[in-house]
Amino acid sequence: MPTTSNYFHLHLVSDSTGETLITVARAVAAQYANVTAVEHVYPLVRSQKQLDRVLDEIEESPGIVLFTLLEKDLVGRLEAKCREINVPSLSIIGPVMQLFEAYLGAATTGRVGAQHVLNAEYFARIDALNFTMMHDDGQHVEGLEEADVVLVGVSRTSKTPTSIYLANRGIRTANVPLVPGIPLPHQLETLKKPLVVSLHATPERLIQVRQNRLLTMGDRDNETYIDKQAVADEVAFARRLSAKFNWALLDVTRRSIEETAAAVMKLYNDRQRARPLEEL
Repeated sequence: MPTTSNYFHLHLVSDSTGETLITVARAVAAQYANVTAVEHVYPLVRSQKQLDRVLDEIEESPGIVLFTLLEKDLVGRLEAKCREINVPSLSIIGPVMQLFEAYLGAATTGRVGAQHVLNAEYFARIDALNFTMMHDDGQHVEGLEEADVVLVGVSRTSKTPTSIYLANRGIRTANVPLVPGIPLPHQLETLKKPLVVSLHATPERLIQVRQNRLLTMGDRDNETYIDKQAVADEVAFARRLSAKFNWALLDVTRRSIEETAAAVMKLYNDRQRARPLEEL
């Protein structure tokens, strides 16, 4: 049932939070620039009554149905309804679970939301997030040595959102702005444990982002903030500091927050693997 307009309905049915579905669906939908997905998200669907409401909405707005359900009765009813009204449906985790079962020779436990248990990893992520919020934008520099990663960079190089993304992966992240004319915190100059990554972008990209920022804030008088020469000087200043202290350099000009965080995590993991060799 191909769409004949510039949008289509996308139904995401989960017996847990729906995060897995949303991530997969948006990654695929992003590949289709000329059509927009109208998302219908149904988390925590664990009973026949809850599923009934979902089926009514699918029938009212037919479209692609993706689901992560473990209860076989719910899966059977959902798939039967989709066949009845002629809409495509697909289990996102079903094929993967079958592959695991075939390889491991063991059945699944069938625990709904098993990936969200309150284990040590979960509390490590909470601790990392608390640390990151406390050490955002150059705050509490006396605690920088306790970080796993310290991000530095001039204004609008996505330090804060990247820090939060990394914290959600359990990496204690601090960030410090680099501002010409303002002395560098001496703690930043002597760090031993954390990986320090300098985020940089082209002056043209920074000016574009800063102009949008000023428009959002209603600030039209901060000309230095978007002056081409001033911004170029900031970028050069940050690069000089990076070279002086041997910080890792990462160009974020064309990177999304997720891509920047992934690149930082690779640098961090590579460093962690190399550390035992350094200590020999």
